[in-house]
Amino acid sequence: MHKELLFKKSVYAVSELPTDSLPEVVLCGRSNVGKSSFINSFFGKKNLAKVSSDPGKTRSLNFYEIDKSFYVVDLPGFGYAKIGLEERKRWGKLIEDYFKASKVITLIFHFIDSRHEPMQSDIDLYNMISFYQLPYFIILSKVDKLNQSQLAAAKKNVSKYFPDFNFGANLFFYSTMSGRWKRDIEKQLYGQLEQAKLKSKVANKPG
Repeated sequence: MHKELLFKKSVYAVSELPTDSLPEVVLCGRSNVGKSSFINSFFGKKNLAKVSSDPGKTRSLNFYEIDKSFYVVDLPGFGYAKIGLEERKRWGKLIEDYFKASKVITLIFHFIDSRHEPMQSDIDLYNMISFYQLPYFIILSKVDKLNQSQLAAAKKNVSKYFPDFNFGANLFFYSTMSGRWKRDIEKQLYGQLEQAKLKSKVANKPG
Protein backbone atom coordinates (compact mmCIF):
# COMPACT_ATOMS: atom_id res chain seq x y z
CA MET A 1 0.00 0.00 0.00
CA HIS A 2 1.33 3.39 -0.95
CA LYS A 3 1.51 5.94 1.85
CA GLU A 4 1.91 9.25 0.06
CA LEU A 5 0.48 9.98 -3.37
CA LEU A 6 0.05 13.48 -4.65
CA PHE A 7 -0.33 15.49 -7.80
CA LYS A 8 2.95 17.38 -8.22
CA LYS A 9 2.66 19.61 -11.29
CA SER A 10 1.54 20.06 -14.90
CA VAL A 11 4.31 20.63 -17.43
CA TYR A 12 3.74 22.48 -20.70
CA ALA A 13 7.40 22.76 -21.78
CA VAL A 14 10.52 20.70 -21.08
CA SER A 15 12.02 23.69 -19.27
CA GLU A 16 9.43 23.03 -16.54
CA LEU A 17 10.40 19.38 -15.91
CA PRO A 18 11.23 18.44 -12.29
CA THR A 19 14.93 18.63 -11.46
CA ASP A 20 15.06 16.20 -8.53
CA SER A 21 16.02 13.18 -10.73
CA LEU A 22 13.35 10.84 -9.37
CA PRO A 23 12.65 7.91 -11.73
CA GLU A 24 9.72 8.51 -14.08
CA VAL A 25 7.09 5.94 -15.08
CA VAL A 26 5.31 7.25 -18.17
CA LEU A 27 1.71 6.50 -19.19
CA CYS A 28 0.74 7.12 -22.80
CA GLY A 29 -1.85 6.08 -25.37
CA ARG A 30 -4.87 7.25 -27.29
CA SER A 31 -7.39 9.65 -25.80
CA ASN A 32 -9.88 8.06 -23.42
CA VAL A 33 -7.94 4.79 -23.18
CA GLY A 34 -8.13 4.70 -19.37
CA LYS A 35 -4.82 6.12 -18.11
CA SER A 36 -6.39 8.24 -15.34
CA SER A 37 -8.56 5.33 -14.20
CA PHE A 38 -5.43 3.16 -14.10
CA ILE A 39 -3.63 5.68 -11.86
CA ASN A 40 -6.51 5.81 -9.38
CA SER A 41 -7.05 2.04 -9.35
CA PHE A 42 -3.46 0.83 -9.43
CA PHE A 43 -2.20 3.19 -6.73
CA GLY A 44 -5.34 2.89 -4.61
CA LYS A 45 -6.32 6.53 -4.26
CA LYS A 46 -9.67 7.60 -5.62
CA ASN A 47 -9.60 10.82 -7.66
CA LEU A 48 -5.80 11.16 -7.57
CA ALA A 49 -6.11 11.65 -11.32
CA LYS A 50 -9.19 13.34 -12.75
CA VAL A 51 -11.21 11.00 -14.95
CA SER A 52 -13.12 12.72 -17.74
CA SER A 53 -15.70 11.36 -20.16
CA ASP A 54 -14.48 13.95 -22.68
CA PRO A 55 -11.42 12.78 -24.66
CA GLY A 56 -8.55 15.20 -25.09
CA LYS A 57 -8.77 16.80 -21.62
CA THR A 58 -5.14 16.12 -20.70
CA ARG A 59 -3.10 18.82 -22.44
CA SER A 60 0.10 18.73 -20.40
CA LEU A 61 2.54 16.27 -18.87
CA ASN A 62 0.97 15.59 -15.48
CA PHE A 63 3.38 14.49 -12.76
CA TYR A 64 2.21 12.45 -9.75
CA GLU A 65 4.68 11.77 -6.95
CA ILE A 66 4.49 8.30 -5.38
CA ASP A 67 5.92 7.91 -1.86
CA LYS A 68 8.58 10.52 -2.68
CA SER A 69 10.40 7.77 -4.59
CA PHE A 70 9.22 8.07 -8.23
CA TYR A 71 6.90 9.95 -10.54
CA VAL A 72 4.03 8.70 -12.65
CA VAL A 73 3.82 10.94 -15.72
CA ASP A 74 0.50 11.04 -17.58
CA LEU A 75 0.98 12.23 -21.17
CA PRO A 76 -1.69 13.88 -23.36
CA GLY A 77 -3.77 11.33 -25.24
CA PHE A 78 -3.40 11.27 -29.00
CA GLY A 79 -5.72 10.62 -31.93
CA TYR A 80 -8.69 12.71 -30.86
CA ALA A 81 -10.02 14.30 -34.04
CA LYS A 82 -11.97 17.17 -32.43
CA ILE A 83 -8.75 18.71 -31.12
CA GLY A 84 -7.36 21.09 -33.73
CA LEU A 85 -4.41 20.04 -35.88
CA GLU A 86 -2.12 22.71 -34.43
CA GLU A 87 -2.92 21.62 -30.88
CA ARG A 88 -2.25 17.98 -31.75
CA LYS A 89 1.08 18.97 -33.31
CA ARG A 90 1.96 20.90 -30.15
CA TRP A 91 1.19 17.86 -27.98
CA GLY A 92 3.23 15.62 -30.26
CA LYS A 93 6.21 17.98 -30.09
CA LEU A 94 5.91 18.25 -26.29
CA ILE A 95 5.94 14.45 -25.95
CA GLU A 96 8.89 13.98 -28.28
CA ASP A 97 10.82 16.82 -26.61
CA TYR A 98 10.17 15.13 -23.27
CA PHE A 99 11.44 11.76 -24.51
CA LYS A 100 14.58 13.52 -25.75
CA ALA A 101 15.14 15.60 -22.62
CA SER A 102 14.39 13.29 -19.71
CA LYS A 103 17.30 11.22 -18.42
CA VAL A 104 15.24 9.41 -15.78
CA ILE A 105 12.46 7.67 -17.75
CA THR A 106 12.52 4.23 -16.17
CA LEU A 107 9.54 2.62 -17.88
CA ILE A 108 6.79 3.51 -20.35
CA PHE A 109 3.31 1.99 -20.23
CA HIS A 110 1.56 2.20 -23.61
CA PHE A 111 -2.18 1.72 -23.09
CA ILE A 112 -4.21 0.13 -25.88
CA ASP A 113 -7.98 -0.45 -25.74
CA SER A 114 -8.35 -4.24 -25.59
CA ARG A 115 -11.66 -4.09 -27.47
CA HIS A 116 -10.04 -2.81 -30.67
CA GLU A 117 -7.03 -3.52 -32.84
CA PRO A 118 -4.07 -1.14 -32.48
CA MET A 119 -4.29 1.89 -34.77
CA GLN A 120 -1.68 3.67 -36.85
CA SER A 121 -1.16 6.17 -34.03
CA ASP A 122 -0.25 3.27 -31.72
CA ILE A 123 2.31 2.07 -34.25
CA ASP A 124 3.69 5.61 -34.58
CA LEU A 125 4.06 5.81 -30.80
CA TYR A 126 5.82 2.44 -30.74
CA ASN A 127 8.24 3.66 -33.41
CA MET A 128 9.00 6.86 -31.47
CA ILE A 129 9.65 5.02 -28.22
CA SER A 130 11.80 2.43 -30.01
CA PHE A 131 13.82 5.20 -31.69
CA TYR A 132 14.75 6.65 -28.30
CA GLN A 133 15.42 3.12 -26.95
CA LEU A 134 13.18 3.60 -23.92
CA PRO A 135 11.98 0.65 -21.80
CA TYR A 136 8.42 -0.12 -22.83
CA PHE A 137 5.43 -2.27 -21.80
CA ILE A 138 1.96 -2.51 -23.34
CA ILE A 139 -1.12 -2.59 -21.10
CA LEU A 140 -4.43 -3.67 -22.63
CA SER A 141 -7.12 -1.62 -20.91
CA LYS A 142 -10.93 -1.74 -20.68
CA VAL A 143 -10.98 -5.52 -20.17
CA ASP A 144 -13.73 -5.63 -17.56
CA LYS A 145 -16.52 -6.61 -19.94
CA LEU A 146 -14.51 -9.07 -22.06
CA ASN A 147 -14.99 -12.82 -21.80
CA GLN A 148 -12.16 -15.35 -22.10
CA SER A 149 -12.39 -15.73 -25.88
CA GLN A 150 -12.39 -11.93 -26.30
CA LEU A 151 -9.33 -11.64 -24.04
CA ALA A 152 -7.55 -14.24 -26.18
CA ALA A 153 -8.51 -12.32 -29.33
CA ALA A 154 -7.16 -9.08 -27.81
CA LYS A 155 -3.77 -10.71 -27.17
CA LYS A 156 -3.75 -12.09 -30.72
CA ASN A 157 -4.56 -8.65 -32.20
CA VAL A 158 -1.66 -7.01 -30.37
CA SER A 159 0.74 -9.81 -31.33
CA LYS A 160 0.01 -9.17 -35.03
CA TYR A 161 1.26 -5.61 -34.71
CA PHE A 162 3.85 -6.00 -31.95
CA PRO A 163 5.33 -9.52 -32.20
CA ASP A 164 8.14 -8.70 -29.75
CA PHE A 165 5.69 -8.37 -26.86
CA ASN A 166 4.93 -11.42 -24.72
CA PHE A 167 2.06 -11.71 -22.28
CA GLY A 168 3.23 -11.60 -18.66
CA ALA A 169 6.66 -10.22 -19.57
CA ASN A 170 6.06 -6.90 -21.34
CA LEU A 171 2.37 -7.21 -22.30
CA PHE A 172 -0.41 -7.17 -19.69
CA PHE A 173 -4.14 -6.88 -19.18
CA TYR A 174 -5.39 -4.65 -16.38
CA SER A 175 -8.83 -4.36 -14.80
CA THR A 176 -9.50 -1.01 -13.12
CA MET A 177 -12.60 -2.45 -11.46
CA SER A 178 -11.16 -5.58 -9.85
CA GLY A 179 -7.43 -4.89 -9.93
CA ARG A 180 -6.89 -8.21 -11.66
CA TRP A 181 -3.37 -8.63 -13.10
CA LYS A 182 -2.10 -5.86 -10.80
CA ARG A 183 0.51 -8.08 -9.14
CA ASP A 184 2.02 -9.08 -12.49
CA ILE A 185 2.46 -5.42 -13.45
CA GLU A 186 3.75 -4.47 -9.98
CA LYS A 187 6.42 -7.15 -10.15
CA GLN A 188 7.77 -5.80 -13.42
CA LEU A 189 7.35 -2.13 -12.48
CA TYR A 190 9.16 -2.35 -9.14
CA GLY A 191 11.83 -4.55 -10.65
CA GLN A 192 12.55 -1.80 -13.18
CA LEU A 193 12.55 0.87 -10.46
CA GLU A 194 15.00 -1.16 -8.37
CA GLN A 195 17.32 -1.54 -11.36
CA ALA A 196 17.14 2.22 -11.95
CA LYS A 197 18.03 2.87 -8.30
CA LEU A 198 21.05 0.57 -8.48
CA LYS A 199 22.27 2.19 -11.71
CA SER A 200 21.93 5.63 -10.11
CA LYS A 201 24.00 4.53 -7.10
CA VAL A 202 26.73 3.16 -9.33
CA ALA A 203 26.74 6.28 -11.50
CA ASN A 204 26.99 8.58 -8.47
CA LYS A 205 29.55 6.52 -6.56
CA PRO A 206 32.64 8.61 -5.73
CA GLY A 207 35.87 7.70 -7.50
